[in-house]
Amino acid sequence: MSIRCTVESAFFIAWSFLEKSGELGPPDSSANTILDAIEVQLKTGERRPLMLANKAIDAYRNLNRPSRAREARLG
Repeated sequence: MSIRCTVESAFFIAWSFLEKSGELGPPDSSANTILDAIEVQLKTGERRPLMLANKAIDAYRNLNRPSRAREARLG
């Protein structure tokens, strides 16, 4: 599988999951976050689309998760 196909597959998996779970935010920033996470993993040598997608989902969630301090203030 070419790198292009790997990235497309991983992106589609992550995007679809986040969309179905209702966690997906604005399309432009969401796409950038997912692609950035996939790129980081590719640089480490990871080539498995499902692993790339899972790491991208984790990165997206971590970036978009309210901080504990903010949660405590909002109660």
